[in-house]
Amino acid sequence: MSTGTWAERRRDDRAAAAELARRDADAAAERALHAEAVRAEIAERRRTEQTTRDQAARAARVEQIRRARAERRKRAVARREAVGAWAARHRVDLLIYPLAVASAVMAVPAMAAYGIAVYGSWTGAVLPVLSELGMWAFALAVQSRRRTHPGAPLWALQVGVWAFAAVAAGLNVAHGLDGGVSTGLVMGVVSVAGVIAHQLVTAGARPARRAGTVRAAERKLRAARRAALRAAVAEIDTDGDARLVHAPGVYRVRRDRLGRAHLAPHTTPGLAVDDDSGDLAAEVSAWLAEQTPGLSSVPVPSADDLVGGTGDQRDDDRPDGHGVATLDRPAGGRDGGHGRRRPRKATRPRARSMDVLRAELAAAVAAGEVDPSSAESIRTGLRCAPARARALRDEHRTNQS
Repeated sequence: MSTGTWAERRRDDRAAAAELARRDADAAAERALHAEAVRAEIAERRRTEQTTRDQAARAARVEQIRRARAERRKRAVARREAVGAWAARHRVDLLIYPLAVASAVMAVPAMAAYGIAVYGSWTGAVLPVLSELGMWAFALAVQSRRRTHPGAPLWALQVGVWAFAAVAAGLNVAHGLDGGVSTGLVMGVVSVAGVIAHQLVTAGARPARRAGTVRAAERKLRAARRAALRAAVAEIDTDGDARLVHAPGVYRVRRDRLGRAHLAPHTTPGLAVDDDSGDLAAEVSAWLAEQTPGLSSVPVPSADDLVGGTGDQRDDDRPDGHGVATLDRPAGGRDGGHGRRRPRKATRPRARSMDVLRAELAAAVAAGEVDPSSAESIRTGLRCAPARARALRDEHRTNQS
């Protein structure tokens, strides 16, 4: 190998090494730049995310503040509306109670000083409780009773109001007379001015009279029922069952010398005469059951249970067995000239035998109209006496066993 060739090869090797080193340096620089770019991108992304979170947090705080302000405004509006509604409902109170406060501000200290002077100790300082608070306690009790129990009697509470108002006025006049008659009159008027205004305006409005009218009608009906019960007579059939019998008609309730109510026949022009004996009988029996629980077992017959309105139907064919029936008035005149009305005679229907009732029960059971295990169902379905219904029920149970 010549010297020139070797030197040339060495130059080539050095050039190749330099090129390789340059490429390695470029690659390293490129990797460094890429890493720097990645780090910058990550940092930017983080800054962006943090900015987004901060903005969201600020927006949430702003929204929360806005909602809180809106809620406060809403509550304030609701309070103003509630106050306005209350003021609208209590317009009279807002006008009257300042008078009461002014009256109390002037009268209570004066009465306290007067009590101390009269009793000679601080015990007399409670005198305004008797003179001022007493009449106001009754006045507010009247107002509360009118609101909670409309139509309830108030005369006792009102007597208390004016009695204690008289006490207050008298004590204040007695106190003021030390300074002269005019002073006494002024102090007396000041003491009761508030409660007088309260009673005249706030508690003085009378409730509707409908409740009083209803109570009067109820009292009159109760008196009529008692009089009808007192005038009713008892009818006892062959089985020993009893029922009350009365004569239907139009009556006026009268009072005897002892104050007891009785029925007097009355004729009202233009009033149609209807046979309401069944309804009146049921009403009297229901009232009798309420007043005397021991007689609650006596059922009430319907209008269909009365035969021709005579009240003479036999127990075997009455659906209820016993109760209150009615007597028709005689069609003409008086009997025998003695002035006593007698009921018209009516033919009693023939009682059904047990064989007939057994056949009717079998047909009713086959049709599904009667429950043979229930005496009440048998009595209602066959319209027979309770004793026969029980006998038919017992026979059915015996046959089934």
